[in-house]
Amino acid sequence: MRDELRLMCVLAHPDDESLGIGGTLAKYADEGVTTYVVTATRGEHGWFGDPQAYPGPERLGQIREAELRAAARVLGVRHVDVLDYIDGELDQADPAEVSTTIAWHIRRVRPDVVITFGPDGSYGHPDHIAISQFTTAAVVRAADSGDDQDQAPAYHVAKLYYMAPTKHLLATYQAVFGDLVMRIDGVQRCAAGWQDWAVTTHIRTADYWRTVWAAVTCHRTQMPNYQALERLPDEMQIGLWGLQTYYRAFSLVNGGRSVEDDLFAGMREVPAEGI
Repeated sequence: MRDELRLMCVLAHPDDESLGIGGTLAKYADEGVTTYVVTATRGEHGWFGDPQAYPGPERLGQIREAELRAAARVLGVRHVDVLDYIDGELDQADPAEVSTTIAWHIRRVRPDVVITFGPDGSYGHPDHIAISQFTTAAVVRAADSGDDQDQAPAYHVAKLYYMAPTKHLLATYQAVFGDLVMRIDGVQRCAAGWQDWAVTTHIRTADYWRTVWAAVTCHRTQMPNYQALERLPDEMQIGLWGLQTYYRAFSLVNGGRSVEDDLFAGMREVPAEGI
């Protein structure tokens, strides 16, 4: 393996790192990959408790940022950066500004692999869709030597992945949490899931489901939505966290129809013949 492989995840809200890709982060951190998380908002409007107890957006944002950092420590994340965008309004942010900010972090960290949400936002969430678009643009911008990023040198990410939850996984989620449905601009958006044939990458994370659950429980403000998880048998927990699927949006190091089992496929050293 090359020295210090690096993985960066660019996400929308606190808890995305645990619920969405916690197993992946835990697995690669355990294997010695250096992991980073960039989160665009503090989730300051994500209150599921008693409305009378809502502490307000500023205080809730502080609490949720602390929850994010606690969860990241459980998952072995090296460093967390939280940007200053507003929960629920990310798609209204200036695309040039956001992509420039994310590109700066890419140039600073120099990750081999970047993960973000897919273009469907998993279930049509506007913030998820926005961070997918901004991150994709940022990967391009980071590689542009003519784009001055405070004099940081241009950097080419080797691989960009989109989170690609399958229909089966989303069905398992919805069996626990209820239907993932949002009404946006008068149109109902639902969790559809990716076709199996469209998934390029399977990351097996069953050995880390307890770590993921420990990270999830750090998000105490969100736990009213997660109480059902506490009653799940181990088999269903493994069903939720045991396999994480991705779409390889682009790669400079590998390709083809074969399904990968490693985000760093094409970047690890291959022993010489006979050794």
